[in-house]
Amino acid sequence: MSAPPSLKAPAAAAASLVAAAAAHRATAAAAAPSGASRVPPRRLRCSASGAAAVEVRAPMDWATRSLEEMQRAEDFDSFCLMGLSPLDGRYERFTRDLKPFFSEFGLIRYRVIVEVKWLLKLSQIPEINEVPPFSKEAQLFLDAIIQDFSVADAKEVKKIEKTTNHDVKAVEYFLKQKCSSNPEIAKVLEFFHFGCTSEDINNLSHALALKEGVNTVMFPVMMDICKAMCSLATQNSTIPMLSRTHGQPASPTTLGKEMANFAARLSSIGNSFSEVKILGKFAGAVGNYNADVVAYPEVDWPKVAEDFVKSLGLEFNPYVTQIEPHDYISKLFNLFVQFNNVLTDFDRDMWTYISLGYFKQIVKAGEVGSSTMPHKVNPIDFENSDGNLTIANGTLSSLSMKLPISRMQRDLTDSTVLRNLGVGLGHSLLAYKATLRGINKVQVNESRLSEDLDQTWEVLAEPIQTVMRRYGIPEPYEKLKEMTRGQAVTKDSIRQFIEGLDLPEAARSSLLKLTPHSYIGEAEFLARNIEEVVDLKSGFKIE
Repeated sequence: MSAPPSLKAPAAAAASLVAAAAAHRATAAAAAPSGASRVPPRRLRCSASGAAAVEVRAPMDWATRSLEEMQRAEDFDSFCLMGLSPLDGRYERFTRDLKPFFSEFGLIRYRVIVEVKWLLKLSQIPEINEVPPFSKEAQLFLDAIIQDFSVADAKEVKKIEKTTNHDVKAVEYFLKQKCSSNPEIAKVLEFFHFGCTSEDINNLSHALALKEGVNTVMFPVMMDICKAMCSLATQNSTIPMLSRTHGQPASPTTLGKEMANFAARLSSIGNSFSEVKILGKFAGAVGNYNADVVAYPEVDWPKVAEDFVKSLGLEFNPYVTQIEPHDYISKLFNLFVQFNNVLTDFDRDMWTYISLGYFKQIVKAGEVGSSTMPHKVNPIDFENSDGNLTIANGTLSSLSMKLPISRMQRDLTDSTVLRNLGVGLGHSLLAYKATLRGINKVQVNESRLSEDLDQTWEVLAEPIQTVMRRYGIPEPYEKLKEMTRGQAVTKDSIRQFIEGLDLPEAARSSLLKLTPHSYIGEAEFLARNIEEVVDLKSGFKIE
């Protein structure tokens, strides 16, 4: 009788997974209709080159494989239909990129990483004679547990948890089972989770998930939005548009300049993400290394903990209780809230521009706008984004406010709350992709933009009274107010007013040439220059 896949030696489990994946891809390719594909999302697609001894993989290969395994599950479609959240149901195809990082599978996998790497770290501390340095073969065995970790492995952990009723302890027991077949590692099984409290494992797991998930999935889509807005800005830099302040006609701008405003705002917030330091702690039950010091008083545990945390690619926080205080998560999520607020502003402006007819929506064959009104083409993508950003910000704000607050050294609420990291980010990601779809579905209606400008000659009251001030004509504002406020203003009435002014001929001639279409100031320059302001190459990143 062969061992279950989750309890096979890592190399054997990897071989069976590769074989199963290859067979599945061959079957799917033969069965799929033309144009159909169940290949994982572009951002997670990786290539791997195989070798007889050690398989060299791309950094995110594990995420690709986990998504493939998930989508192969026979009950996957049923699961989506029964999901309580639309993130796992109707909109799963838009948010699945986040699953390897923020799902229960992702959390278990990151816990496995921390536990395995901590055992390896212990083997490198000379004072801990009980865990001698591992051979190359043992190191590869442990590394394979991480590299080959699968959904089946995660299910085995959950099976153990049914007995322990403790999720972190279930990971420890899983690793002991997994390594019992290796004679060298079997001798030191009790050093899994040595000196650790659950929160030592959890805080590093959440930190790794946030760093990798945000850098890999969230930031690229956020950059796509900035790029799309920059394109709208430069391509429409010369198209004049009537501004509206308080909903009323105001001095003209260009369509491109209004898009550039949003690109600059989002880029500025995006660049601030680099200031966030993803922190980790590893100081035991109350932050003082109590048990470690008793067991091995000769070891410099604060230095060991710092080295270990940094080896994971995280910053070390030396002043903690049982928990890392999560202040950095608050800072991170507050930036997402800011970004989302600006994007909400954009979504609502675009909705209004569509309502005004400034943008036409591209009709897609087969789509339905209304179940009863056949003519409708609704701005559903911007509405979808707006709604999801509201949910996202509600969740992210709640996390940001709750996580830094804990009773004394720790209570359980932070663990409960932390399981919702993916919810706020998931609704954000769903919104970002909806906004991008909305941008790709609109085209500028220049005739409608021009029509509004032709009907609002009163907007020239501002430059006229400003020139009058320059040349000392008394009460310029009041004169223009009397002429324009609540009055029908036409091209002819404006020209007549200008011609009656005591101005130098050059100034009068300049004003007579001015139209609502040409009165755009430096809007065209500002729109064209946006790519000098927004760094589209470096992108957003947390180091």
